[in-house]
Amino acid sequence: MKVHEYQAKEILARYDVPIPRGILITEAQEARAAAEKLGGRVVVKAQIHAGGRGKGGGVKLAADPDEAVKLADQILGMTLVTKQTGPEGRLVRRVLIEEALPIDRELYLGVVLDRTEGFPCMMVSKFGGMEIEEVAAKNPESILKAWFDPDVGLHPYMARRLAFGLGLEGDAFKAGIRFMNALAKAYAETDASLAEINPLITTTDGRVIALDAKIGFDDNALYRHKDIAAMRDVDEEDPLEVKASEFDLNYIKLDGNIGCMVNGAGLAMATMDIIKFYGGEPANFLDVGGGASEERVTEAFKILLSDENVKGVLINIFGGIVRCDMIARGVIAAAKKTELKLPLVVRLEGTNVDEGKRLLNESGLNLIVGDGMADAAEKIVKAVAEN
Repeated sequence: MKVHEYQAKEILARYDVPIPRGILITEAQEARAAAEKLGGRVVVKAQIHAGGRGKGGGVKLAADPDEAVKLADQILGMTLVTKQTGPEGRLVRRVLIEEALPIDRELYLGVVLDRTEGFPCMMVSKFGGMEIEEVAAKNPESILKAWFDPDVGLHPYMARRLAFGLGLEGDAFKAGIRFMNALAKAYAETDASLAEINPLITTTDGRVIALDAKIGFDDNALYRHKDIAAMRDVDEEDPLEVKASEFDLNYIKLDGNIGCMVNGAGLAMATMDIIKFYGGEPANFLDVGGGASEERVTEAFKILLSDENVKGVLINIFGGIVRCDMIARGVIAAAKKTELKLPLVVRLEGTNVDEGKRLLNESGLNLIVGDGMADAAEKIVKAVAEN
């Protein structure tokens, strides 16, 4: 789960990670009082779940409270388009008014889970304010890394090595080490999957501050953090993905035109691969889970068909815990309720497969039963091409 910048900074502040003073507003006129309270000269920052806001016109410097109101009025309600939002952009509903700081240097600091090593990895670079992927491509030697045990935290020698690597000196060196230790603790204790400070700044008076902050959390651990779970902003998510989460469905919208309903993440990825192998493009990743009920299958079907880009549907189910006859009943019920007119290919295998196929064949629906994954994928790609 992602949170907004202002929410990420609120969480980091609990762990004594230094952040700028800031005030969230939702109305442009609120910017005046916020700017006056923060010293007059402020930064007006759009709050959306995407990076590159500055390049898209969503981050601007205001010289005084009057200009802060003017800029807030421009940014609130705008559709902000960045590299991460895609061409459709995101509607700006909130703006963070933040004190302007005397910046000396812009650096990069991030913590990410390294699944190969099995530990969180703290990364730093002297090149802040730019995408770390770009830094890795152009100046890979500038990125320093330290892997740490989340139960132990960052060892002192690790923090010192990273601080030296950033070229920190004097008060900034000490502040940088405190910052890294605090961030490592925040990452571990909140079950984060990503904590990125870009840029991390040093100020002319020797402070080290998180000028920006991005945190992503492990959805499977949110039951331990109800306060963080409450920060979820469904306005920043795809409506179909939000609907899917209400029925415990794992759904991610993609750019293709063949809707996929599968049980099991591995089978879902294999299904998408084989669709592409036969020249098609999957419209989604949809995993109904191992214990899917008829109701969940029906809702999954509705979600697939809600995507106007979907021109055909492939259902690929391996019945282990979930029975093929139950899946067949859910498919039949959903197809009838939605008055399905699109090509539909169903491949069933496993528990009660014969009964499931019998139900499909006797349903009276215009559907195609696939004989194995390859056959089903080839048939749906062909059917969509001919439709």
